[in-house]
Amino acid sequence: MVNGTRAIDLTLKRICVTGGAGFLGSFLVQALRDAGCANVFVVEHRDYDLTKESDVQRLFEDARPQVLFHLAAVVGGIGANQENPGSFFYANAIMGIQVLEYARRCGVEKSVVIGTVCSYPNLAPIPFSEKSLWDGYPEVTNAPYGIAKKVLLVQCQAYREQYGMNAVYLLPGNIYGPRDNFDPSSSHVIPAMIRSMLEAKSRNANKIVCWGDGSPTREFLYAEDAAGGIVKAAQRYDGAAPVNLGSGEEISIKDLAEITAELCGYEGHISWDASKPNGQPRRKLDTTLAEQFFGFRATTPLREGLAATVAWYKERLSSVSA
Repeated sequence: MVNGTRAIDLTLKRICVTGGAGFLGSFLVQALRDAGCANVFVVEHRDYDLTKESDVQRLFEDARPQVLFHLAAVVGGIGANQENPGSFFYANAIMGIQVLEYARRCGVEKSVVIGTVCSYPNLAPIPFSEKSLWDGYPEVTNAPYGIAKKVLLVQCQAYREQYGMNAVYLLPGNIYGPRDNFDPSSSHVIPAMIRSMLEAKSRNANKIVCWGDGSPTREFLYAEDAAGGIVKAAQRYDGAAPVNLGSGEEISIKDLAEITAELCGYEGHISWDASKPNGQPRRKLDTTLAEQFFGFRATTPLREGLAATVAWYKERLSSVSA
């Protein structure tokens, strides 16, 4: 028993991971397999469009899951959120609502739903405590995405109350690492910086431009650590309350850029375009509950994780050009 919860042996379960072929999903699938889970059904968008109810129904008929991890999401950086507020809201809300409804109908034993730090109020007290989640409106540039994901927390709690559904909800910080999305039109800050700096270095360019003024802070969680935390929660946590997953390490975007430049070997100038939005002023999570409820603590220091991410992307560039 862990905090009143009987630990689940995931190795005996049929497991389904939506978004399992994506960035974080690929790490979660690997973590599950490393833990001895042989029956893991990986859901790919090319096979199942989770915005369509018919595909969701077919998925549950095919996978017959006993444990569900819902990671599938449509995501992007500030620019992508600004350009696609409606489609981001609809896709993320409808996918989650339908997946959880079919999990209920099909009697899934446990569902683990991954939310987002973007759901927190724009000016939530630092560090973000789960109790402050409803105390204000999210930062406007990613509010539609953040609210769509927060809807799923309401669904988890409502289904628990009415149907006795065991659905838990996790709020990870900004996740990064190898295999991240490096597409400049939709990437988040770390892959965007890495790509920009390495491209500038290859062209012998002496300047790159980053959005905002560099003052906002963020907390970054290495993808492998995040996956480990999700597995622990599935094994040990059965509560209704949302739980943060974070590193506890806060850094300004300006300092992040300087470390990233060092790791990329980029020695040019970093210019800041203050006409572009900063996004949320600060982000740092209170990670007390994750450690208390299921023994999770991130172990990868930011510099170490950044170095691994830069190395992975360099290797990818080398393999593409070979």
